[in-house]
Amino acid sequence: MLKQLRPELTSLLDCFSLPAVLLELDHTVLAANQAYRKQFGDGKPLQGRHCDEILQSAGMPCGGAGNECPLDRCLQSGSVQHVLHLHDGRALQIDLFPIRNSSGKPEYFLELLAPMPNQDTPPPGLVGQTPLMQQLEHLLHRAAPSEVPVLLLGESGTGKELAAAMIHRASRRAQGPFVVLDCSGLSETLFESELFGHERGAFTGAQSRKIGLAEAANGGTLFLDEVGDIPLPLQVKLLRLLETGTFRRVGGIEAIRSEFRLISATHRNLEAMVREEKFRQDLYYRISAFPITLPSLRERREDIPQIAGYLLQRLGYPRLRLSPEALQALLAHDYPGNVRELRNILNRAALLADDVWILPEHLPSNLRSAPEPESAAGSPGFANLVPLAEMEERYLRWARQIHLGDRRSLAHSLGISERTLYRKLESISGLPEQVEHA
Repeated sequence: MLKQLRPELTSLLDCFSLPAVLLELDHTVLAANQAYRKQFGDGKPLQGRHCDEILQSAGMPCGGAGNECPLDRCLQSGSVQHVLHLHDGRALQIDLFPIRNSSGKPEYFLELLAPMPNQDTPPPGLVGQTPLMQQLEHLLHRAAPSEVPVLLLGESGTGKELAAAMIHRASRRAQGPFVVLDCSGLSETLFESELFGHERGAFTGAQSRKIGLAEAANGGTLFLDEVGDIPLPLQVKLLRLLETGTFRRVGGIEAIRSEFRLISATHRNLEAMVREEKFRQDLYYRISAFPITLPSLRERREDIPQIAGYLLQRLGYPRLRLSPEALQALLAHDYPGNVRELRNILNRAALLADDVWILPEHLPSNLRSAPEPESAAGSPGFANLVPLAEMEERYLRWARQIHLGDRRSLAHSLGISERTLYRKLESISGLPEQVEHA
């Protein structure tokens, strides 16, 4: 039997713009606001039903896939809970607050649910299904709903700016600006002017007032790329901005307030720079509350076929395909420039290709002579020699994965009949059904 709630408790829910629901100890729904009914309702009464049943009908069940129940965690700890649920590319931020009775024990639970923007179409630097990329996606989703400063680490070309933009789009600041400041190669004067802005006449050439990027990022996200290149004398001013939320334009006396979420990135070893006194220790701890390392391309070679197909689409060459020999050459390369280098290689090869195939002779000479790397021996298998049937099966699986059209267009791109394609795919488990539904 449901409890009779005081009217002020039920009316409280309509004060929230986010979906909000009031729960009992046994996960039973006592009341829900209009936003919750619109987002998760199925047309049936919600009161008296188990909250997991309601989310299950909306395609976002609590159980499974590593998702934890915030109410169960709250009952164990007695404290407020903040969890992130992932469901097939969709993310749901759940905040749960215990409402205590006069004796201090939780009697009801207020749950706020915030669906995060869909990330079904990742940017090219973040394409991939390897465990390293799955772990990266999980960390990005975890960081997005909070306000904690994120520090993105990794080699140049691994997609740090793309990851920062992904965090912004999945955050509660997604409607605000995403402002980027590349800190590399800037002199002290130019950096200060870019970040804080300047007043008219502040220095030679300052003919008008300029709004700085810190001010432009108000209400959104400020991304400082290559933060390790910030001149040491200016690091203290950046620290003050982060700690107080205020700054002054160059040549100005008025304190200006700006409220933003900070994401930083660098390819440098900031810990070593702190030890060498080239980077302020207090600033390092201020920006590195949630460090995330992006893997290099050579650490996830298995993703190269998928990334290559995606890049060819983005570059405007959807009909081009990599020959098995060209693909093997790409898999053997170490990519010091990571995805950015792969993009340049494919762009060059696409300009040289005369047919639908990118061949080894279309690749740079250093790739054509590259030896098979030791690390590739344990990857999904591109040893020096494999049976031709096995190589054909791998290629068909890859082609089917990246091809955006139906079976007929895939057969045309491969230069074979639709009947021949179906016969080949029929021998590969799981592919015929996918092709029929393409």
